[in-house]
Parts: sequence; structure tokens; C-alpha cells
Amino acid sequence: MADNSFESLFARLRRFPDVEADNLQAWDATDRLLLDSLLEMRAAGLLPPGGRLAVVGDRYGALTLGALTLGAEAVRVQQDLITGERALRANAEALGIDGGFQHLPLGAELLEGASLVLLQLPRSLAELEEIADAVARYAAPEVVLVAGGRVKHMSLGMNAVLGRYFGDVQPQLARQKSRLLLARSPKPVPAALPFPVTEVNDGLGLTVCARGAVFAGTGLDIGTRFLLDFLPRMPHATHAVDLGCGTGILAAMYARANPGARVTATDRSAAAVDSALATSRANGLDRRIDVLQDDAMSSLPDASADLVLLNPPFHLEAAVHSGAGIKLIEAAGRVLAPGGELWTVFNSHLHYRPALERLIGPTREAGRNPKFTVTASTRRP
Repeated sequence: MADNSFESLFARLRRFPDVEADNLQAWDATDRLLLDSLLEMRAAGLLPPGGRLAVVGDRYGALTLGALTLGAEAVRVQQDLITGERALRANAEALGIDGGFQHLPLGAELLEGASLVLLQLPRSLAELEEIADAVARYAAPEVVLVAGGRVKHMSLGMNAVLGRYFGDVQPQLARQKSRLLLARSPKPVPAALPFPVTEVNDGLGLTVCARGAVFAGTGLDIGTRFLLDFLPRMPHATHAVDLGCGTGILAAMYARANPGARVTATDRSAAAVDSALATSRANGLDRRIDVLQDDAMSSLPDASADLVLLNPPFHLEAAVHSGAGIKLIEAAGRVLAPGGELWTVFNSHLHYRPALERLIGPTREAGRNPKFTVTASTRRP
């Protein structure tokens, strides 16, 4: 495929239903570099006709749809975010690509017999370790893992992680500020899976479980820690939602403090949802906490919750961007019943208060420290 053909493909890709903006796009130079490597691998016979290709970490479908355009017979693809899955399907439809790919979770079905794996490198070394273990554990012995990332986000720690699972790791020359790492010769792995990991938070008296891709791992991020200070002041709800639940700490703490409440923990990340489910089970709360992978509560009925707890993200990939937070606040306005409350913790510099007033209703500041602000917003009738 010539460069202009890549441009034609990429130009038609959208991020929707994820946040879209002029400074956000559905592909980057790493996608191009990985697709170039696919051409080279096929030319070298490393992906013969009928060979199994797996794609891990495709963001909006650039790798999967690019591979199909290049003639791949079938692609098994893992995407952690449900927004990424939906974007891939929408982009395939827009491009007139009918099938040829299958969404699967990270594991044996995705990787069994794979001779070539294309990976958009994650930021987290823990997530990379979980992926590397899965490739070494399930893929074909002759597998080649081609992992690519933006140079500014790569570290020598990534080489070290891959070196624990593969006998041969070769960094490639950078191009357009992206670089590939080639990993071959998978090493034997222990029988026990390395994730999820489990840790007891003594300060909370809570067992926390985390997959590699989940934000903050088993730790307690400082925004959530500050929001938990206000737990005694939050209303007793019949139905409460932990929106963007991560490992489910907020959901578990609220459920434990409010035995009569039904709690929904929801996140767009499959790793987060799996972690939150494991956390609820580890603390004997799984009968009271429903765990749901969803995009901004899209499957929850209007006016169906009395309380929403939210620690919104302030990054979209590498960019500091409030769009994801605004989308979640807008969703809370739809799902909250009149008189219900949204409790939000956010970096004070993001100035979410006008959006909270507009999309939810009257908003009061519950507390502030040098970094974060906690607000309580009441859904207007």
C-alpha cells in the first residue's frame, strides 16, 4: 500500500463515540509504522497465507482495518475500551469493510496460534507485562511481537519487561517520532497468571484487585482519596453509580457505608470492569454491586440513579483535555433523577463548575485542597 493509500484510509477514520476535537485524531504515526512492518513481515514469510494475525491495543481501528486492506485474511483484535470497539465497527461500516475481524479479550482465544502480533504500546509497564505474558503463554512458538509507540512515551523499562518474556528483543530505528520493538523467542511462563494482582489497603480496610491496564493499579489515586473524605456527607441512595469506576474502590466503600444501597460500578475499560468485579468479590460485596462495561452509562435508563460519584479523567491519550469529563457530567445529568446528586472530584485548574451548573444544576463546593476540588451538584427538576 502506498503512502497516499494510507492517507486515504486514515483520513476517513473517526474516534466516535469517543471524544472528537480538532486536536485529536483516530490514528498516529505508530499505526503507519506498524502497518509498514506488517508488509515487511509478510514479504519475509513471517505471516504466510493462513497465518494468524492478532492486533492488541488498536485504538480506533487503524491497525485492524489497515491490515484487512493490506490483504490479511482474518484479524483477531483486542481493545480495552468499549469506545474503541464501537469506533472500529463504525469505521469498518463507513469504509465498506464487512467483517474480517473478531473482538476478543486478552487471552488464549485471541492469541492461540498467532504467528504475528501487532501492539500499540501501552503507557503502563504493568499493562505491557500482562500483554507480554499472554503472548508468550498462548501464541505460536515462532511468534513475532511487533510493538510500537511514540518515542516520547517509550522507556527502557519497556525493553526490560519484554526481555523477561522473550529471548530476543530488538529496538528498531525511530521514524516520524515513533519506534518499534521486535520481540521473538517466547520464554516459558509460570503456571499462575500474573494478573489481576491483589493488595490490602490497610487505611481503607479494603482488598483491591487490579489488572495491568487499570489506572493506579491497586493503589489509591489522590483524587479518589480526597473524595472519600466526604463519604460521610454523601446522601443515602437507593441506587448509586460509581462512574469511571477503575478498580471499584469508590463503589465498594460506598456500598459498605450504605448497606441498603444498590451500587453500579461502570467503566469503559474492560480491565477496569474486571478489576472492579474482583474487588467487589474480594470484599464480599458482589451481591450488592453490579459491574458494567459501558460508554458513559449509555445503557442505564434516564433518571434511574439517586447518586453518581465521579473522578473524571483529565487526559485523552497524551493530551490534557476536559472533553471526557464533560461527556461524563452530561451523562450524569441524564441518569440522575430530579433531586439526585453528583459528587465530583477534579483538578481545580480544569474549572468544571460552569459545566456542572449547566448540565446538572445548583453546585456547591464541598471542599478543596491545594490540588483538587470536590463539588456536590443537585439535579434540577
